[in-house]
Amino acid sequence: MAEKPSVLIIGGLGYIGRFLALHIHQNKLASEVRIVDKVLPQLAWLPPEFEEACAGPKFVQADASREQSLPRIFDRADGKQWDYVFNCGGETRYSQEDEVYKLRSLNLSLNVGREAAKRGVKCFVELSTGMVYKSDSAPSKENDKLKPWSKIAVFKLQAEEELAKIDGLNLAIVRLPHVYGPYASQWVATALCMARVYKALESEMKWLWTKDLRTNTAHIHDVVRALWAVAGWYAGGGKDTWDAKAMGSAVPIFNVVDKGVTTQGVMADIIGQVFGIETGFQGQLISTFAKLNLDSVVDDVNDELLGPWADLLAEAGITRPGPLTPFMERELLKDTDLSMDGSRLEEVVGFTYEKPKISKELVEEVIESYKRMNWWP
Repeated sequence: MAEKPSVLIIGGLGYIGRFLALHIHQNKLASEVRIVDKVLPQLAWLPPEFEEACAGPKFVQADASREQSLPRIFDRADGKQWDYVFNCGGETRYSQEDEVYKLRSLNLSLNVGREAAKRGVKCFVELSTGMVYKSDSAPSKENDKLKPWSKIAVFKLQAEEELAKIDGLNLAIVRLPHVYGPYASQWVATALCMARVYKALESEMKWLWTKDLRTNTAHIHDVVRALWAVAGWYAGGGKDTWDAKAMGSAVPIFNVVDKGVTTQGVMADIIGQVFGIETGFQGQLISTFAKLNLDSVVDDVNDELLGPWADLLAEAGITRPGPLTPFMERELLKDTDLSMDGSRLEEVVGFTYEKPKISKELVEEVIESYKRMNWWP
């Protein structure tokens, strides 16, 4: 065990954090793991297979955005320092006030980043988002134009830039698309819940904008494998071979995105097949109207769906609904492409995707996971 790295996961009960912990646990990749989260495992909708990897002695409850928590988070009984720190923490909900992202995302990142630098951590992996790129249907590479289009992305980009200035921080940045997989509660979950309601209402599910709008994806299984691969590459000498001039940044940055070029059209096809419903796209007229009146359009959609969803849960006898909802976030309904090029990770780190594109089978797997948890009506 001595030569295996010790690992600290901040935000380790979040969607990506818990799967990273499970991946490390199942493959016995680490000598020691600590999971830090402000939420207790009992309150985190944790499926049973995560118990051993995320709870018990491995778990420390702490708010990493507060400086006074740092000793509890980082100190180890043997006085040694962690080899890898993965920052999976931060605010993941959309449409919050700026102050919330500043405190829970930006400050959290800088807090743990400074501490990791002070303690000589071998690799600090910061999770960021592909929403930092300027919207473009052509896939963005890591050094392409930046123009964040969600609030999460605005503050994630600030975190990236500020972390890069910290002296002595062994930083790698990973930018993610829409991450989906079993137990997912965002993006794909919203679409599936909406589809479930449209099926019950026996009506067509129509998307705004066009079928070509890019909504790139990565499966959670590949995301956590990629995070581990990046840390291993970095600590194994990658940072010394990194050519800042050729790569366009002093800090190694990697897009993690599958090879399926997921678009709204791809999702509409899959959802149509899975649910046996008609799917389509609103015409130019409605999309133009929506662009000018996005708030009221989102409110209308939510008003239309939330009641029937509650009825479906009641009919199914689901009294303790999980994290699923058809509630549509305005920020995710923008006419913006999430379009990323993931070739650098493959070329530089030698990573290969095991789930290279989203499929009917993989989406059905997501729904099966909801059924196991009794979240699905």
